[in-house]
Amino acid sequence: MNLQAIQKVYFIGIGGIGMSALARYFRGLGCEIHGYDKTETTLTKTLVAEGMYIHYTDDVSLIPEKVDLVVYTPAVPKDHGELNYFFASNIPVKKRSEVLGLISQNRRMIAVAGTHGKTTTSTILTHLLRVAEIDCTAFLGGIAQNYASNFVAGQSEWVVAEADEYDRSFLQLYPDYAIILSMDADHLDIYGDHDQMAEGFTQFAAQIKPGGTLFLRDGLKLLRPAETEKTFGLERGEYRAENIRVEDGYFVFDYVDTEGRIDALRFTLPGRHNVENATAAIAIARQLNASPTAIREALQSFRGIKRRFELVCRTAETVFIDDYAHHPTELQAAIAAARELHPGKKISGVFQPHLYSRTRDFADGFAAALDELDELFLLDIYPARELPIAGVDSAMILQRMQNPNRQLVTKANLMSVLQPRRFEVLLTLGAGDIDTMVSPIKEWITNDR
Repeated sequence: MNLQAIQKVYFIGIGGIGMSALARYFRGLGCEIHGYDKTETTLTKTLVAEGMYIHYTDDVSLIPEKVDLVVYTPAVPKDHGELNYFFASNIPVKKRSEVLGLISQNRRMIAVAGTHGKTTTSTILTHLLRVAEIDCTAFLGGIAQNYASNFVAGQSEWVVAEADEYDRSFLQLYPDYAIILSMDADHLDIYGDHDQMAEGFTQFAAQIKPGGTLFLRDGLKLLRPAETEKTFGLERGEYRAENIRVEDGYFVFDYVDTEGRIDALRFTLPGRHNVENATAAIAIARQLNASPTAIREALQSFRGIKRRFELVCRTAETVFIDDYAHHPTELQAAIAAARELHPGKKISGVFQPHLYSRTRDFADGFAAALDELDELFLLDIYPARELPIAGVDSAMILQRMQNPNRQLVTKANLMSVLQPRRFEVLLTLGAGDIDTMVSPIKEWITNDR
């Protein structure tokens, strides 16, 4: 398929973070962009302001004429009217991952895979490369604060992209370099069990182009080794961070690899897990000849990603942080980072579970992770693409917890529950629509003190 000949693209689920990055790519090529999404959001409003046409009703009469390509996300229900209309037409209909694969076909790709850390690592890597004056195009799974976008346009042959394991999307990619950060059990609605998931990651690693390299977190094991495999990690691996410490509110570490070392790197993002993500990004940047000076400068100027341990506000009394964590491992990392940055402070959290199936599969893990909080306010499950599952609700998690300071809340009553209280460190956690509560909580914290 000749992407250069396309003039009008239609996106079903255009407001998704990965979909909107693709929409911005095609808009940058001069294409006319139309799309549907279920609800209007800050992101869809921004896309409209950038010249795209979006509606929020599943109605085939709103589809424009002469569409050249339709892009959809697997999160769209199978009975979606517009999607089925296009399936019945002669217009090419492709998943987001297929289009990303087509874009990268004649480019050199760096693909970042893993059940956690993809967005952070790919965004750090993009910033490292651009500060080092290594031009690249990047498709990111979050809004990079340095670029105010999830899409960074470049002119060179290099593309940085997340390799998403959901729906086996990453099997559309054939990268030159790849990172695998983690392979924790997740998306069991797709894979069935962890062994099948490990097979998916192993297949992805086998698709690295001849002469390319896989950077695998030390301790992870693929079912079959990649052709060229390097390891990275904290205090371990061929590419590693050593002497990790906190100084003046920054994480500081020494980077060591087979070529030498870069001492006392100061990094703006909190948490040892983010030091590990940065280590993987540095390992790749070094392959492309990023200098130690550029790496040092980029880590210190990195402003983070919206909803990835984002410091929303800080008053004399309260620190308020918002994070996308939606898997037990991610929750543990976010809570541990809060404790490390704010020792001795009371850590309170508002968590919204994401998906009925994930809640069912990991109820024990969620309970154990959330027990690390001093206090929990637990919202209803955000269903996303799923229908309810009998017997599965937020109470499943609550009942398994040991911490007595916990309660069920709803979005409707959350503010009335929070407002009589005083918080030292407050976290909002989850991948659903909990982000709509961030502004009201921020306004209350900053105006009610």
